[in-house]
Amino acid sequence: MLRDNTAAELKAIVGAGRYIDTPEALLAYSYDAFVQEAMPEAVILPETTAEVAAIMTIAHREGIPVTARGAGTSICGAPVPARKGIVLAFTRMDRIIAVNAPDRYCIVQPGVVNGDLQARLAKEGFFYPPDPGSFMVSTIGGNVAQNAGGPRCLKYGVTVDYVLSLEVVLASGEVIRFGSRNVKDVTGYRLSSLFCGSEGTLGIITEITLRVVPLPEATRTILAVYDDLDATAATVADIIGSGILPVALELMDKTVINAVEDSAGIGLPRHAEGLLLIEVDGVEEAVEKQMRTIVEKTRGHGATEVIEARTAAERDNLWTARRSAYGVFARLAPDCIVEDATVPVSHVPDMIRHIREIAGRYRLRIGILAHAGDGNMHPLIATDTRDKEEWQRVEAANREIFELAIQYNGTLSGEHGIGLAKIDYLPMAIDDATQAFMEKIKACVDPKGILNPGKFV
Repeated sequence: MLRDNTAAELKAIVGAGRYIDTPEALLAYSYDAFVQEAMPEAVILPETTAEVAAIMTIAHREGIPVTARGAGTSICGAPVPARKGIVLAFTRMDRIIAVNAPDRYCIVQPGVVNGDLQARLAKEGFFYPPDPGSFMVSTIGGNVAQNAGGPRCLKYGVTVDYVLSLEVVLASGEVIRFGSRNVKDVTGYRLSSLFCGSEGTLGIITEITLRVVPLPEATRTILAVYDDLDATAATVADIIGSGILPVALELMDKTVINAVEDSAGIGLPRHAEGLLLIEVDGVEEAVEKQMRTIVEKTRGHGATEVIEARTAAERDNLWTARRSAYGVFARLAPDCIVEDATVPVSHVPDMIRHIREIAGRYRLRIGILAHAGDGNMHPLIATDTRDKEEWQRVEAANREIFELAIQYNGTLSGEHGIGLAKIDYLPMAIDDATQAFMEKIKACVDPKGILNPGKFV
């Protein structure tokens, strides 16, 4: 518990109703979708930037750790308060402040749900491309903090590519703004790129200006079915290598396919060793031409069936299969570990073969899901962390997967972030000099180390 006088100061800022410190309520803020938990000493629900600034001024003075939290959907432990202290939960700062279609931007508070923003923009004929699997519940503030990706990011890019400006409260309580509402802006350092993906370790984001784009004229979606997983992966490398850039190119192996069918029963072919969900969009004529070429390539690599979504309902059904994969796989065991090591697309077939071999060698149930078009691998490991011997095998398997990714000139995380899940593996990808430079940046903006301590640095 925080000291009585400090708690009283904080309550005076937000009111007793938005200051939480009962054990049963704190428990809900002690975890995300990763397996590690840590209880905060208090949870505060701010509604304005001024409140956040006042809270941070007190936290800085007292040296109290502060962890920002959106919807808690991340799967790396980033919003878990590793050093206790305060959790700032942004569910009350959920306003879409402005949508400016002519100038192609929107302004939102950090607690706005991605899916709600998509629905609002669609009314104007626009959309915001980054679409993490949790987009119906995850918040824009969390998406920015994690530099979230998603299936559409193959063509459209990730969160950082759409952040035009940010309002940020620093550890000291000082409020700064950087960026503008312009796509072209090279006035000063591109600080939005520094803060995007920083997992709340550099500042607390309180307002976000995002670039938005018009909805495409046409969209086509197919599901290619394979009886060989190597051929499934080879198709991915061929399509991307040919110069075609789909909106999404998603891969599922047999383990994931059957987990989805066991739970949802939406009609996926259980016999398949691999599936590719492929979507293209753009001008009608170009879309038709690209899809013909893609279908030829899938059949050339041995696809036994190519199913095209003829209606919006059929398209939604195919995407339901993909987007539900994590949730249904998590039902196979008490815990589900989802990693996201990423490699160049040409090495996707190699990584898939290695992951299958690792699963067999460590006697683990690993399903393979991937944003395969950009090399972002999502091995899903069904496990029980209470089984210490099995957990040791999970950790050993993960280490091998990360080592392989680095060997293939890949990286530890494509979109999930580092958080608590990968902090021990960080030296694989970042050398001592780079780590020291990151520490200098952190020390400059957060000299007391109170912002989400235990992450990154």
